[in-house]
Amino acid sequence: MKSRKPKDKESRVKINGAESIKMKNNRKKKNMKRLGGGGLSLEAFANAKSTSNFYNPALIKKQQEFYKNAKHVKKYKRLLKQQSLKHDASSSINPLEDEIETENGRIRSTKNKNSKNNSIPSLKELYEKKHEEKEKARIEMEALNQAKKEQREKAEARRKATKEKMFKKTRAGQPVMKYRIEHLLETIQNSTKN
Repeated sequence: MKSRKPKDKESRVKINGAESIKMKNNRKKKNMKRLGGGGLSLEAFANAKSTSNFYNPALIKKQQEFYKNAKHVKKYKRLLKQQSLKHDASSSINPLEDEIETENGRIRSTKNKNSKNNSIPSLKELYEKKHEEKEKARIEMEALNQAKKEQREKAEARRKATKEKMFKKTRAGQPVMKYRIEHLLETIQNSTKN
């Protein structure tokens, strides 16, 4: 690497104090330009508003619930609009087809009044259907829970009986081997079956 000092003594010029300060300031200005300004003052830094980039699960949950509700409302409005369009279309077309003029000039409708109710299931019927389905599901779940409970109770009684037999002692304080051998025999037989 080349040395930056000039080799000959004549080219070296001493700089007095005022000029060296000027050069330092000049260098400082160049560096500031190069780095993009002087930065924030302490007061500006203290008063600067920070963005809320932090993780807040409650806020996220709230936003998700808001968007979910908005989606449901939009779907509901779309369904209402579709039903009103169907209703308007059916009422505007059907009277022309179903009206017949009688001899005395009156217009009589051949369409049955209850046919509209038969074609579109009423809300009450839908509610009853759903209620019945829920009731069936609840009864099935209760039956399953009852069966599991009985099974659990049987297993617990069996374990309790086995535990009593296994902990039986002779007068001398030794375990009774009869029940232990029976238990070993049962486990071997069960393992051969499976």
